[in-house]
Amino acid sequence: MSNVRRVYVEKKPDFAVKAKELKHEIKHYLGITTVEAVRVLIRYDVENISEETYKKALYTVFSEPPVDDIYEETFDYGDAKVFTVEFLPGQFDQRADSAEQCVKLLNENEEPIIRSAITYVIEGAITDEQFAAIKKHCINPVDSRAIGMEKPKTLVQEFDDPADVIIFDGFKDMAEDKLKELYLSLNLAMTFKDFLHIQNYFKNEEKRDPSMTEIRVLDTYWSDHCRHTTFSTELKNVKFDDGFYRTPIENTYKDYLNTFSNIYKDRNDKFVCLMDLALLAMKRLKAEGKLDDQEESDEINACSIVVPVEVDGKTEEWLVNFKNETHNHPTEIEPFGGAATCLGGAIRDPLSGRTYVYQAMRVTGAADPTVPVSQTIEGKLPQKKLVREAAHGYSSYGNQIGLATGYVKEVYHPNYVAKRMEIGAVMGAAPRRAVQRLNSDPGDKIILLGGRTGRDGIGGATGSSKAHNTKSTSVCGAEVQKGNAPTERKLQRLFRREEVSHIIKKCNDFGAGGVSVAIGELADGLRIELDKVPKKYAGLDGTEIAISESQERMAVVVAPSDVEQFLAYAKEENLEATEVAVVTEDPRLVLEWRGKEVVNISRAFLDTNGAHQETDVEVEMPCESDNYLDKISTPAVAKMVEAGDMKGAWEAELEDLNVCSQKGLVEMFDGSIGAGSVYMPYGGRYQLTETQSMVAKLPVLKGKCDTVTMMAYGFDPYLSSWSPYHGSIYAVLESISRIVAAGGDYSKIRMTYQEYFRRMNEDPKRWSQPFAALLGAYDAQIGFGLPSIGGKDSMSGTFNDIDVPPTLVSFAVDVAKEKDIITPELKKEGNQLVLFTIDKDEFDLPKYDQVMTLYTAIRNLIQDGAIVSAYALDGKGLAAAVSKMAFGNKLGVTIEDEVTSDTLFAPGFGNIVAEVPVDALSKVREVIDAAGISDAASVVGYVNDKQTIECDDMVLPVEEAVKVWTAKLEGVFHTKATDDTSKVNSGLYDAKNIYVCKNKVAKPTVFIPVFPGTNCEYDSAKAFERAGADTIVKVFKNLTAEDIRDSVDEFVKAIDKSQIIMFPGGFSAGDEPEGSAKFFATAFRNAKMTEAVEKLINERDGLALGICNGFQALIKLGLVPYGEIRQQDAQSPTLTYNTINRHISKMVYTKVVSNKSPWLAQAKLGQTYCNPASHGEGRFVAPKVWLDKLFENGQVATQYVDLDGNVSMDEEWNVNGSYMSIEGITSPDGRILGKMAHSERRGESVAINIYGEQDMKIFESGVKYFK
Repeated sequence: MSNVRRVYVEKKPDFAVKAKELKHEIKHYLGITTVEAVRVLIRYDVENISEETYKKALYTVFSEPPVDDIYEETFDYGDAKVFTVEFLPGQFDQRADSAEQCVKLLNENEEPIIRSAITYVIEGAITDEQFAAIKKHCINPVDSRAIGMEKPKTLVQEFDDPADVIIFDGFKDMAEDKLKELYLSLNLAMTFKDFLHIQNYFKNEEKRDPSMTEIRVLDTYWSDHCRHTTFSTELKNVKFDDGFYRTPIENTYKDYLNTFSNIYKDRNDKFVCLMDLALLAMKRLKAEGKLDDQEESDEINACSIVVPVEVDGKTEEWLVNFKNETHNHPTEIEPFGGAATCLGGAIRDPLSGRTYVYQAMRVTGAADPTVPVSQTIEGKLPQKKLVREAAHGYSSYGNQIGLATGYVKEVYHPNYVAKRMEIGAVMGAAPRRAVQRLNSDPGDKIILLGGRTGRDGIGGATGSSKAHNTKSTSVCGAEVQKGNAPTERKLQRLFRREEVSHIIKKCNDFGAGGVSVAIGELADGLRIELDKVPKKYAGLDGTEIAISESQERMAVVVAPSDVEQFLAYAKEENLEATEVAVVTEDPRLVLEWRGKEVVNISRAFLDTNGAHQETDVEVEMPCESDNYLDKISTPAVAKMVEAGDMKGAWEAELEDLNVCSQKGLVEMFDGSIGAGSVYMPYGGRYQLTETQSMVAKLPVLKGKCDTVTMMAYGFDPYLSSWSPYHGSIYAVLESISRIVAAGGDYSKIRMTYQEYFRRMNEDPKRWSQPFAALLGAYDAQIGFGLPSIGGKDSMSGTFNDIDVPPTLVSFAVDVAKEKDIITPELKKEGNQLVLFTIDKDEFDLPKYDQVMTLYTAIRNLIQDGAIVSAYALDGKGLAAAVSKMAFGNKLGVTIEDEVTSDTLFAPGFGNIVAEVPVDALSKVREVIDAAGISDAASVVGYVNDKQTIECDDMVLPVEEAVKVWTAKLEGVFHTKATDDTSKVNSGLYDAKNIYVCKNKVAKPTVFIPVFPGTNCEYDSAKAFERAGADTIVKVFKNLTAEDIRDSVDEFVKAIDKSQIIMFPGGFSAGDEPEGSAKFFATAFRNAKMTEAVEKLINERDGLALGICNGFQALIKLGLVPYGEIRQQDAQSPTLTYNTINRHISKMVYTKVVSNKSPWLAQAKLGQTYCNPASHGEGRFVAPKVWLDKLFENGQVATQYVDLDGNVSMDEEWNVNGSYMSIEGITSPDGRILGKMAHSERRGESVAINIYGEQDMKIFESGVKYFK
């Protein structure tokens, strides 16, 4: 008989948004129209808990009575077709993991085992073939599998004791043909030449045969992913084909060779290779004194510059880090996990440098996601599935960890069907005083910190170094893993503490190489004890432990005297930390497992990076007659222009995949957390003008600082496909121009590049694209005098015979002051539109001196107030730019008659269109003339007062243009789920008596609990401290039963010292199991904590505030609307999934409709406020009887409204589909307030492209209540 209990949980029909969306997908995307109904049930198998705990968990952990139906053991599905899906063994299942953590809170002495799955029920007349198509749509075999309905006898896993690591007997003396057979059987990423190199080493130096672990470690260490072996291949003979553009390309190479001779004078160890071509411009500029702000260090975790920063009027040095990362291969085969860990890996690079990562950019490449599923290539996932699940993965990770994603752009080109591009670029910063850079000394200890090691991720480095083929989605599952963002959040919190970073001598994150690389790079001599590495489960052998890239881990070097203190700090942050290695004098990498050495390799051999590789290069020339820069880039637009149809051309431009709105994609990413985002991704009153860069305040915890960082990207796949050389130059120029258009100083820019090319082989022509692209990037760096100080190459963009477009993405980074920044939306009718144009030479290349002069002039004009908005042109010309500028405030534009169709629709890289007040036109002319570039500026139109776009005889209403612009990707990235636009008439509640505190204190104390997944504690603490309160921030620890008991006691003490409890936002336990704030609420149901909360509220007249995830916790606990901790029932109000079934991040307008709460004492009744919303479960739902009661009692505090202050059900304003557009409610007496919008994210120079009052003075009111 099985001891396993089975539970099925299904959303009630009104809340079953996932089932509704899947039904729509099946009918409209798969074309199976006979499907009548779809049900989605979450299945839990549970073992090892008592009957009492199980009964408690049924309606608190596994389900939520107001929105869920629950079935024990089985459920009725009639004659419908059914299938169940679970993650592959070894994959991280956040739902099951969070469920175990929640259940353990109910009884810390039990060790629950939980497995989760999803059961799909399909009703209707469908064939077996159609059913198979539905299953294929729902199951990615890389991470999941279909399973039966039978219940297992036990969930306890039995693991065989792993065998000893094998030794390849006879390897060192093996004949070459036999060696080749062995090489092929091992499916290695290294070349056979590398394999021969290994044989020679073991034969002549070690004089023994290698172990399996040694071969796998070397394959990982020398992989293209870890050691850039393709980029380090020596380029022997370089030949340039004939063609019009040969002269500039060859001249750049000659300049490079001259620089090579000067920089490497008298050095015989250097040779021409792609890596050197990528680095040499930086080395030259550094030698010329043009890189004096770079941090000098042996640790190379990320690009790092030293920036003088004023904090409270005092200047101090800060380290600003930036890094770009790709996960192209893993995202292609498992988009959710691949994209999630792309961001996770990007974060850990600056984090390992001890800087706090505070903003991210996502730039991706895909083929057309709007094509029918029938056009999917065999061996590939459908593009629509790829782009949506990758976006969900990246956004899920960033949103959970609490990282503001300031800019998101997906670039479309048909050749990205070969392999998706997934780039994450991040910004990090820390006071320089907090970071020390020291060498590892013999005797120093290595501590492994963070997540545990499992089989997921094995082969990540080598897999990313291979080309893609039709078998990849079925055999590569172990390479791709799920990220665990809450664990990485803990790492961020730990490293942000100066007392911690001070004792870290050196650090490395666990990237694609696992233990062998992450720890192996920290010192020349190391002895690593693999048995000490914490593991997710038993049964791993020494090789698996050595090379698994399991995420969310760090390796730190500390002095022996600091080990105990470091372990204590880690425990305070609820992190596992284990001493696993020691630094040795002998320069060898030694790994021990079960008392035996499974790796013992000299550092000198490791550092050879494999056999020396050589190749020739034949540089192909771009076709002059097919010049991308001289033609209208969109064929549909060109056709309309030729026919004389200006309106048709304009609309065709707006619906082009690389012009149209991506708002439905961008809104999935939290853009406001950290309270430092100077821009929201879309601005203007209507939030429709997309920004071209991301700008953020430095993450200063204490004090006032007006320094901001800026980042922008540049790249056009169509231009690069025509000419990789021109493509790279204009990628650099485009990234710079976008910084300039936002108010940045081009002369301070530093860059980092992302290279992504087809798989190389021995054909010299295959090397043409990366060689030409890097020549172009070199030329641009020298031309502008601006270095790229970092980069990442990915050289496996091939699927069978399809190659990705040659890709070099430039990321430009600048540092500025808040006052320098302008926003791109048009501001006022009557203002003029001035086009600033760059000069080009006869080879269609920018004249760098003129460009720099022009950009200096534009910056001066911005600082003088003569330019109030600006937009950098790209491959789509002026029409797209002025349209996007107009949309944000829905202002009209009139274009002058003399503006040509080429100016409107042909590429305009480097050009900038600016909005200039009429009285500032003379200033523009004065500055441009004084700079000697009189021809660089011309008036091309003006902002009209008719809400129309007018050009020649075309009159296109802005509303119509917006509809065209937003329609193209609506079927892929939805912006609305319903068509309800009705108004709500609910009135205002003017309270006659507001609760008055009887227990006054001079300075109230606020307790802010931090649970796994909490990410708004910094913003919340800062808001309260700014308002005059003290704060206590405590982490809830739950690694052991003792930790749970200790944390409960610590929380009780903190509550007893406090007058206010702030329930902060975040993703409590990842918003799992299948619902938000369950961990949060379960913890507070502990009897001791419940008593402490009730004493604060009832005996000390205390207050409680919950925002977003905190509101979700309040409502699940019953603190709102009941005013006490109690169980929910089926009729209780609650918060559930947004109707659109995705995360929504945007600014929302809310109106104060009741002044009953002390929290709203300084807000104005009936006034509208604008705050960021960022949530996936913010839909307030309640039966009518409860809605009536809440309004009658004045407990509805705030409602979502439109720009005119009308309460509306339109999803444009009521973003989550809340009943009666309710955003916030209170307890009966008003002292407990829960709301969804993030009032704590308000700040000076935050969201400056958004219009409306942002300060509701909630925190000031809460503090004043006690005085």
